Amino acid sequence: MAVSLFELFKVGIGPSSSHTVGPMEAARRFAGSLVSEGLLSSVGRLKVSLYGSLGATGKGHGTGPAVMMGLEGERADKIDPEVMPARLEQIRDSGNLFLAGQQAIRFRENSDLVYYRRKSLPEHPNGMTCQAFDRDGQCLFEKSYYSVGGGFVVDATVEGTLKVREDDTPQPYPFSSARALLELCREHNLAIADIMSANEQAWRTQEEVRGGILALWQVMRECVKSGIQHEGELPGGLKVRRRAASLYRSLMDKQRVDLISPSLSALDWVNLYALAVNEENAAGGRIVTAPTNGAAGIIPAVLHYYWEVLSPGGRGRHCAFHAHRRCHWCAVQGKCVHFRGRGGLPGRSGFGLCHGRGRACCGDGRLHRNR
Repeated sequence: MAVSLFELFKVGIGPSSSHTVGPMEAARRFAGSLVSEGLLSSVGRLKVSLYGSLGATGKGHGTGPAVMMGLEGERADKIDPEVMPARLEQIRDSGNLFLAGQQAIRFRENSDLVYYRRKSLPEHPNGMTCQAFDRDGQCLFEKSYYSVGGGFVVDATVEGTLKVREDDTPQPYPFSSARALLELCREHNLAIADIMSANEQAWRTQEEVRGGILALWQVMRECVKSGIQHEGELPGGLKVRRRAASLYRSLMDKQRVDLISPSLSALDWVNLYALAVNEENAAGGRIVTAPTNGAAGIIPAVLHYYWEVLSPGGRGRHCAFHAHRRCHWCAVQGKCVHFRGRGGLPGRSGFGLCHGRGRACCGDGRLHRNR
């Protein structure tokens, strides 16, 4: 199964790719189906049921607000997180939402958005079912979805099983293991980044690939910038205070280093960049899944360290970093920790750390030609 870089790296909002980004996309798809089936004008009421982990932890992950925005036709990569609170307040005050952005529909959050804490759908712990009813209470349309991690959403079949549509796009350098990847590199005398860049062009032109990567990098930069500017408490009832802004001021008071010193003071900058992204994610800000929201601070931290400290004159290298990053995913997707949701946050964070280390080696040339 071919997987594009732009499926792994997606712009979204915090705090969770599986509990926020995925449910918003599922709700958007459901609203779009009502439009395409010609049912929109007949809908009088909606109900969304959240099961398993979505039902048990959805309130803390902002699943409900994400679903409401998705029902209004919003996409996680397009919505402005700053305007969401006002729009949610309007829905709650009026008792109506604009289904697919076109028609006002009665919606009561307390009764039409149901969290089933002890029930699960059969194929995955992150399941949800959307239903549309006419004005007489008859069900017009019903669809179940699974948010399987990283913002990926899989439709359920009529029987309730997962319906995975594999991408069989032919690629110039297909492989299914790290060993096969390295064999391709030796056979064609190409770097890992070259192999992945060529494969990515099965979907897009070289200019589109580069432009898309630069757009993702811009979101990462803006996320770090926002993270070191905001202060105060993070959302939720734990009263956790943001720390990135104060850490940034502290580091700016010190002499800047260009290499890792014996005291490892340069790693403070790496930690700062990662912390800034993680706090923005926790606050529901705009981030890039890399490969999930929970691990999203690692890759931007590595890139920012190269950009700001080690390689201010070689800033085009991050395009190679992204291509190199993707190869690790493709090499292990046969035993995929991420797609089936196995391994949890520790597994996904470890996954991100491995890729960050690989990109660091690629950045300083040690993996540019694969030995």
